[in-house]
Amino acid sequence: MRKTACSWKIAARVVFVVIAAAVAWGQAQLTTLNFVPAQTTVNFTLGDVLHTVHGSFNLKSGQVHFAPASNAINGEIVVDSASGNSGSTGRDRKMHKEILESARYSEVTFLPDRVEGRVLALGTSVVQVHGMFGIHGAEHEITVPAQVELAPDHWRLTVHFVVPYVKWGMKDPSTFILRVEKTVDIDLDASGPNPWDAQR
Repeated sequence: MRKTACSWKIAARVVFVVIAAAVAWGQAQLTTLNFVPAQTTVNFTLGDVLHTVHGSFNLKSGQVHFAPASNAINGEIVVDSASGNSGSTGRDRKMHKEILESARYSEVTFLPDRVEGRVLALGTSVVQVHGMFGIHGAEHEITVPAQVELAPDHWRLTVHFVVPYVKWGMKDPSTFILRVEKTVDIDLDASGPNPWDAQR
């Protein structure tokens, strides 16, 4: 009986060590978030004295690599500058020609390089993502709040931040009659399948 009990204890310890090692390995895996246009929305909101303008941009491409155990991150998210659409032909023509100059600066990019806060290997986390935001031919250092959800079969990312476009050198579209905000709110929502698929 003593030998049997001892054998069970040894077996239990071995199983525990194997499970612990598997969990640690899983948490150390590199998580890959592949962004696709069909599952990504990039919306903007601009206020003026008469009403609030809502619009959207299209995603061009995006891939972010992230290690939850170390918070190491790299990658790039690229948005089509010329796709900006607020639902008004005249307003959008002015936005592309005079403000974004999208014929010359065709892409808006974000290159993440640091995560502040802990991202759970499984579950929902709220963190700060630091990186370089490229727009209108220049790069700007920013830190944006992000909600990240990682699950065995899917991932989701929600980001909201403010772009001080006038401060960053773009033209103020305000006129004597119409005054608009000098900042624009950006909301990105993206999701995808198993974030560990690329590692298999």
